[in-house]
Amino acid sequence: MTRMAVLTLLAVLPAGGAAQRGDWPMPAKDYAATRYSDLSEITGANAGRLRPVWSFSTGVLGGHEGQPLVVEHTMYVVTPYPNVLYAFDLTREGYPLKWKYRPAVDPNATGIACCDAINRGAFYAEGKIVYNLLDGHTVAVAAATGQELWKTRIADLSQGETTPVAPLVVKHRVIVGASGGEFGIHGWLKGLDLETGRIVWTAYNVGPDSEVLAKPRIFKPFYDRGAELGLTSWPADVWKNGGAPVWGWMSYDPDLDLLYYGTGNPAPYNPEQRAGDNKWTASVLARRPEDGTLVWAYQFTPHDSWDYDAASEMILADLVVGGRPRKVLVHFDKNGFAYTMDRATGEVLVAQPFVDVNWAKRVDVATGRPVVDSTKLTGASRGNVKHVCPTLEGGKSPASPAAYSPRTGLFYLATNNMCMDYQATRATRIAGTPFIGANTPYHAGRGGYLGAFIAWDAGVGKKVWQTTEPFPVWSGAVVTAGDVAFYGTLDGWFKAADARTGKVLWRFKVGSGVVGNPITFTGADGKQYVAVYAGIGGDWFLLSGDVRSDDPADVRPPADFMPDIARHTSQGGIVWIFAL
Repeated sequence: MTRMAVLTLLAVLPAGGAAQRGDWPMPAKDYAATRYSDLSEITGANAGRLRPVWSFSTGVLGGHEGQPLVVEHTMYVVTPYPNVLYAFDLTREGYPLKWKYRPAVDPNATGIACCDAINRGAFYAEGKIVYNLLDGHTVAVAAATGQELWKTRIADLSQGETTPVAPLVVKHRVIVGASGGEFGIHGWLKGLDLETGRIVWTAYNVGPDSEVLAKPRIFKPFYDRGAELGLTSWPADVWKNGGAPVWGWMSYDPDLDLLYYGTGNPAPYNPEQRAGDNKWTASVLARRPEDGTLVWAYQFTPHDSWDYDAASEMILADLVVGGRPRKVLVHFDKNGFAYTMDRATGEVLVAQPFVDVNWAKRVDVATGRPVVDSTKLTGASRGNVKHVCPTLEGGKSPASPAAYSPRTGLFYLATNNMCMDYQATRATRIAGTPFIGANTPYHAGRGGYLGAFIAWDAGVGKKVWQTTEPFPVWSGAVVTAGDVAFYGTLDGWFKAADARTGKVLWRFKVGSGVVGNPITFTGADGKQYVAVYAGIGGDWFLLSGDVRSDDPADVRPPADFMPDIARHTSQGGIVWIFAL
């Protein structure tokens, strides 16, 4: 890839924003979702000298997913429920608090949120910090003062919709989605006006073309033909509660003017209640951000029988594939396959497993469909289907975004090495209650370890190196021009690795498991800093046992596949900053 191509793709800042080179103004650093920084002060030679320089307790126990933002020497931190927003002055000693915004959030949302009351972060644009509250509202707050500028209701708690997703702002549109695949919602994406918060458009992910915003002669999926695909691939009316939530990450190509995002699982988990491909669940969709028009879509896991959400990030890069330079989208799916796709058309160029996979034998790039092992198909009539790899936690969690370095040409990601037994049961939907229908215990995969941090060559579909971990790895990654990649672990370590070899260069115990995403930025003194949240949660709060000490009644046993995790971590809520 040429240097010009790198700069064109990575240097796009939020519309009207004042963000500078060393800032971190949006969840993934740039619209291409690379989580790459061109800062290079920290290198393989000196990373071992990293030291903590500041920490802050958010006052909230819970899963601290997402990442801070840094704009013009101010750091912005969003907590899990109750979604408090902090602004810290990085120009003054001790990084004192500039202001705190404490929104009113409906506490009923905590009982509806599927997998902990987390928040995946905010976005800076035109002097505003924009983020979602758990209870179905999007807010815009003045970055300078903490004043609430607008607040818009986007989701319906009574239907099981909650909103932990990080928004994406493209020009004057705020793009938002909702969780709730486990509650049988009718999944959607919405575009709001940045200035006023008004909902401009709503695009559903399943259902008739008129609701999906799939227009004749504009919507051209690479592998599918015909109209009403989001309707005819479902039994009558089942699509109305078919899931396809949007709870992961979004990216944007300004040259193609395409917004990319993934959709979650179909509902319910028992696939026998929803015959057909169930489009467009477990899919990537490419839309026009101005009005939501659907341009193309591709389904990673047709008729998903294993809860393989496709909500993971869609990283945009220019790679050589098959001897040709291609503008690609790279996606590491829950289903265990890594996809390298043409981001203009949705054609699959490379699809290879990045973890052990046995539910499918391969992906046929000619048809775009997985070649499924029929012995791993699930359903209530099939009883308990044993040893399906990967689990419904995914070969990689969508909550744990990968990073891409144009210097090395490699992608860096946290992975899980686990398999599951899957016993589906018939489910009945009652609005606002779980609509699942499955029991899915996990066990360690081949080799006995539960997770790894890996480097991946997406041009050919090959793992370059991996560092194994005793527990599933659930943090995001960041990679820098100093050829250092950072990630965290469930047992509370924050680590720096050599981006070319995988050698661990440094680690620090941060006090609680890391399920958030590290960032790096330039301080007011011109030095490079690295920041990360510590606070175990998400799915792992449900599985880790007694990690909460402020509730005497909380003596849950840990999941049997990792019985000792609570010996290494308790819940927390800490922001850490490190420097040389």
